[in-house]
Amino acid sequence: MSKVDSVVLVHGAWHGPACWSQVACRLLGSGLDVRVPALPSAGPDPGRPGDLAADAEAVRAALAEVPGKAVVVAHSYGGLPVTEVAARTGKVAHLVYLCAFMLDAGESLLSAIGGQDPPWWVTSADGRTLLPEGARDVFYNDCTDEVAAAAVAALLPQARASFTQPLSAAAWQELPSTYVICERDNAVPVFAQEAMSRRARRVRRLDASHSPFLSRPDDVVALVRDAIAAG
Repeated sequence: MSKVDSVVLVHGAWHGPACWSQVACRLLGSGLDVRVPALPSAGPDPGRPGDLAADAEAVRAALAEVPGKAVVVAHSYGGLPVTEVAARTGKVAHLVYLCAFMLDAGESLLSAIGGQDPPWWVTSADGRTLLPEGARDVFYNDCTDEVAAAAVAALLPQARASFTQPLSAAAWQELPSTYVICERDNAVPVFAQEAMSRRARRVRRLDASHSPFLSRPDDVVALVRDAIAAG
């Protein structure tokens, strides 16, 4: 079993690295090296939106800098760039899909949800970016009002291209993985999480919304430590 020295936390669509703050601080306090890359597809320059390839490169660059082996935790859309690149780096001991898209090569996020935009996706006038509508109920339904309001205020436009581009690789076919099903998730239905979790070697469950890093950070940290122990 390879010694795990690092954790890489990969945020989902519309979010930024700050969403991981509570989890990252707890892991740093235990002496781990923690990396939280920013995905270019969230908050893109309107003239040059990020895409899945750019996000995968951001994950690859973060992994290139970690000492030793890393556990990579992907949330929601973050599962795509992690799945695309993690097996190619030689730096990953374990993947954790936190209510994340655990897709196969050839699949895109949009194809995985049936090819139609959910009603809560709001497309910009130029068609290049998306914002979520009703994010309080979709993402943060088990958070306090204060935490949810701050999280909603921090949301960023998401490049639509990141949802339509297919994967060319599936890292979970080569690396040990854990899928964490969030049972109060209003963004990724539980039945969809359960279907994707069949691809993982291990499955865990949380009584949490789509954003347990905000509502249940101690539980997320415990899951990360469990993955570190699994190696």
